[in-house]
Amino acid sequence: MMEVRKMAVGVVMPKAGITVEECVITEWLKKKGDHVNVGDVLFTYETDKASFECESTAEGELLEIFYEDGDEVPVLTNVCAIGQPGDDISGLRGAGTETAAAAPEAASAPAPAAPASAPAAGGNMAQAVIMPKAGITVEECVITEWLKKKGDHVNVGDVLFTYETDKASFECESTAEGELLEIFYQDGDEVPVLAPVCAVGRPGDSIEGLKDGTAPAASAAVPAPAAAPAPAAAAAPAAGGHAAQTVIMPKAGITVEECVITEWLKKKGEHVNVGDVLFTYETDKASFECESTAEGELLEIFYQDGDEVPVLAPVCAVGQPGDSIEGLKDGTAPAAPAPAAASAAAAAAPAAQTAVPAPAAAPAATGPANPDAKVSPRARKTAGELGVDATAAAGTGPHGRIIEADVKAYAASAPAPAAVQQAAPAAAAPAAAAPAPAAAPAEAAPEAEYVDVKFSGVRRATAKGMTKSLSTMAQLTNCHSFDATAILALRKQIKANGEAMGMPNITLNDMILFAVSRVIKNHPDLNATMPEENVLRKYTHVNLGMAVDTPKGLFVPTIFHADEMSLAEISVEAKRVAKLCQEGKATPDLLAGATFTVSNVGSLGVEMFTPIINPPQVGILGVCGTITRIKEVNGEIKPYQAMPLCLTYDHRAVDGSPASRFMKELCSALENFSLLMMK
Repeated sequence: MMEVRKMAVGVVMPKAGITVEECVITEWLKKKGDHVNVGDVLFTYETDKASFECESTAEGELLEIFYEDGDEVPVLTNVCAIGQPGDDISGLRGAGTETAAAAPEAASAPAPAAPASAPAAGGNMAQAVIMPKAGITVEECVITEWLKKKGDHVNVGDVLFTYETDKASFECESTAEGELLEIFYQDGDEVPVLAPVCAVGRPGDSIEGLKDGTAPAASAAVPAPAAAPAPAAAAAPAAGGHAAQTVIMPKAGITVEECVITEWLKKKGEHVNVGDVLFTYETDKASFECESTAEGELLEIFYQDGDEVPVLAPVCAVGQPGDSIEGLKDGTAPAAPAPAAASAAAAAAPAAQTAVPAPAAAPAATGPANPDAKVSPRARKTAGELGVDATAAAGTGPHGRIIEADVKAYAASAPAPAAVQQAAPAAAAPAAAAPAPAAAPAEAAPEAEYVDVKFSGVRRATAKGMTKSLSTMAQLTNCHSFDATAILALRKQIKANGEAMGMPNITLNDMILFAVSRVIKNHPDLNATMPEENVLRKYTHVNLGMAVDTPKGLFVPTIFHADEMSLAEISVEAKRVAKLCQEGKATPDLLAGATFTVSNVGSLGVEMFTPIINPPQVGILGVCGTITRIKEVNGEIKPYQAMPLCLTYDHRAVDGSPASRFMKELCSALENFSLLMMK
């Protein structure tokens, strides 16, 4: 009998940026034979710009290490193998992460008579694709768009979805081959890094516990051939069944665009009646109950507790066992054909309905039938919108409760007396004007006056980061200015003659970056970061962050080792990184590692502002526009062009006097820029 060996799991070298093709392992923190858990740091690695940690995506013994310290490893290549002693690691070295799906299948062929009574227990465990850690400080990412859908076949390296951090957009590639069995997070969801985003495997593979990390170890990973015929059997009822009915998320207010489900009160498989409360939900102002608009079995729940649901979107499906729910969630379900008898009855119904008022509403037309009647919140709201008394309607909900459908039926019967009055034209004219539909435009007006725009991932992350910066630092801003007459004249000269001399287009911002890179080395407390409380990390090189305004928001790319660059080199690099940010191509390593930041809004006419520090840095320089001031020169008052500079610093790390000395030296260097370039 052929021995069945389970395949070990390969841990791949992460793709730390769209343009990164290979990384270097700097140090292994685990050794062969160690037991590792999901999330344990296996090794550190680096690109040409930044360093990272690689965490384990599997639990078990570290069976084999394919690359050692100092080795250059192509991204998405297996670096090591993790599993149980005796697991097969053949084929993992030098390849991308692939499951042993094929191997167990071949091994199980000689034993088709495997117990069919327990297909679930015999199934393989699907593989989770995790949210990449796009930078050392990144804790969560936002999914922007799924490019594959549930049920699609995917190969290793296929792009599953795009995602973004607070600074850049990326693509997530599949680390496994098979069917996309489940998607745990949707477009717009914020996902913690290294959290499972979806499950890939073979039909029938278990996905239990993958999302929350409680999946059992795949020790009994033997495929279950008996499970294959199941879909064919299930297809028959779907073809002949009716389409189930959807219950939609109510629009709880003119300006409400989405609601959050707080708690499901019914569960899948339960029988529900019209008017039964299915779940509670809330807007940013109030909580509500959602009642069922159909009777039958709760066949499917499309959104869970805590999910944000667009108004008027289908939330669940109600019908009879066997009814089709295909396409109901995304609105692509085909129209359900009506039975012939029902169609005939429906065709004749309009004439009868116009002549015969609803009998339940007639007795209640004169006033409240029961002031103590139980009225659902939604019914009460609808009654207010329609201008009728909810307690006058006849309740058809559970225990006689008045539900929304009852209020609508009662309101529809109210105009009946007006039809009788039309027989007397003279008396009917005032009555015809009595209804007040003119109030409707007044309710719709607020929608035209403003638009609610949900924060993008970049905007949300920026808001979070700025709030954290101000709430965790002792930020103080010193404002200085310098005489910009000489530097403006020099810049004009460079612009006029630089191209002929083979120089790039040097901007005033380039000149300021150059000056900062030279002066700040004399003030190491500002060329520093605070990686933790009460620790100041001073740097030997100057990595300048440069604030860049883009259509997607604020980006801060880094000019590495700016202190070693010439003015022309800084100019070229500044334009290069700014272009990458504008085009959305900035990589995580480009947006990390800065030791000090410069934010220039002078071209927008800003005369003074207080820039916010980008943690964990301890300082940021704000550059303003030039303004005309006057000063005494040889006993005469003369105007000159002054440029204000604003330094925000963390008072925990830097005191006011050292900060002021830096600003004084910087202003002097900018006033004597020609001399600075000679140093």
